[in-house]
Amino acid sequence: MITIIAAIGKNNELGKDNDLIWHLPEDLKRFKRVTSGHHILMGRNTFESIGKPLPNRTTVIITRNNDYFKDGCLIAGSIEEAIQLAENDEEIFIIGGAQIYKQAIQNSSVKKLDMTIVHESFDADVFFPEIDSTIWKETAREDFKADEKNKYDYSFVTYLRR
Repeated sequence: MITIIAAIGKNNELGKDNDLIWHLPEDLKRFKRVTSGHHILMGRNTFESIGKPLPNRTTVIITRNNDYFKDGCLIAGSIEEAIQLAENDEEIFIIGGAQIYKQAIQNSSVKKLDMTIVHESFDADVFFPEIDSTIWKETAREDFKADEKNKYDYSFVTYLRR
């Protein structure tokens, strides 16, 4: 299974200035729990915003720079090559950024969207592609209210390719 995992604002906002635009500890905990033990595929800019390979995951960086190297990471020249590097994993996660999401959501081998939707509008400079309801069917949703640790209302939403 190849899954896109992302957190977006209510207008598909992803981030600004190569960084997250909100802090939701529950989303971060869930991301860690869901992706641990698996390959995570990301673009070079996303990797550099994180700064290091995430623990208990195999990091695959997608870049057009043939000379790019990061210790402890696999390097791929395309999403397809990254998927091949992770082909023995039962669930592969594509974690961003915007350019990678735009390419991946159109790839028919991507079967699932694992989304955190933050119910707020944000100033952003990168956005997640529109989720086309003729292609993607919502199959699960958990809604949460803001609390002392999580400043915004949010939902965990699963979509499967039709």
